[in-house]
Amino acid sequence: MPLLEGEQTDRSLLRRFRSGEEDAATRLYLRYARRLEALARAQSGAALAARLDPEDIVQSVFRTFFRRASAGQYDIPEGEELWKLFLVIALNKIRALGAYHRAAKRDAAATCSAGQAGEAFDTAARDDEAPLRLLQLVIEELLAELPEAHRRMIEMRIAGHEVNEIATETGRAKRSVERVLQQFRQRLGALIDESIHGD
Repeated sequence: MPLLEGEQTDRSLLRRFRSGEEDAATRLYLRYARRLEALARAQSGAALAARLDPEDIVQSVFRTFFRRASAGQYDIPEGEELWKLFLVIALNKIRALGAYHRAAKRDAAATCSAGQAGEAFDTAARDDEAPLRLLQLVIEELLAELPEAHRRMIEMRIAGHEVNEIATETGRAKRSVERVLQQFRQRLGALIDESIHGD
């Protein structure tokens, strides 16, 4: 989603949030809450939608994100958005809740109580590592398909090296490095998008 002139990037908002500026958290919430709610509504399916409000999923996603961001768990490269990370966290929570409600003892039962829904969210929250593991697996699979030189560039970028550094280290032009990184981001984005429209 393109930024309006003067609007802060996700990266700068995340940095401000970590330095204790609460309005940065509000801005991130306002930027992504509606998209997450639409995703939750689309992915929940009729049975789950009847039992859970998509807004609950949105709140759970942001609780997870802000807790982990405070602990320094997430970073975002310049020019990138947090949407894909939010998307992975949300899909993980939706699937966890779906599995909870499809369990044999609940499937044929009537709707769950508020306490049971809270229990499901707590279970999903305790499994916050799952979105990161999923993303890491997807990245590892993509890296395995690449030539060694390209893999090295991407691994260096993931480790936090700047494009100029990577170009110098690998003996490639800066533009070549940027092209490889861009192709990788596009492929990763496409795989994440597939996960939205899959199952």
